Amino acid sequence: MPQVRAERFIRIDPETAFAFSQTTGTFRLKWDPFISAQGFLDGAHAPGKGVRTRTRSRLGLSMVSQYVSYAPPRSVGMTMVSGPWFFANFGGGWRFTADDDGTRAVWKYTFSCRPAVLRAAMERIGSRLLGYEIERRIEAFARACEDQALVAEFRALENKPAGPREP
Repeated sequence: MPQVRAERFIRIDPETAFAFSQTTGTFRLKWDPFISAQGFLDGAHAPGKGVRTRTRSRLGLSMVSQYVSYAPPRSVGMTMVSGPWFFANFGGGWRFTADDDGTRAVWKYTFSCRPAVLRAAMERIGSRLLGYEIERRIEAFARACEDQALVAEFRALENKPAGPREP
């Protein structure tokens, strides 16, 4: 299966970078250029193994994904439950490691396309398109993590009592 990967050094601690990467709702829209909406499903209020989310891209495509791993502040992995017809499989994950007074953030997608007769061509195209998108997204994430006003807003949100978050 093809894999695309993007990596950045960010000047914040891994705990904050990890938590920032798992934001949803209105706050997520402040840094993620790919999505138009994202939220938890099934009454969930926070990320965790087994939790499902729905994401709608700015192009109008939707995907329901499920956390298959959740290990703060090191890593998180998700897999597609349902989504665009052309993905046979889709998964994504983040990894965060401490690195010289900051964090090394790595974001990966692994996928396969269908139908089988078009798989090779679709996966070449998909690698380019997804490679472009993951680079845009991690660059926006890195800039947002170093935006002091946005980090302060994030920290204030994290200190609010737990409860339903907007989708």
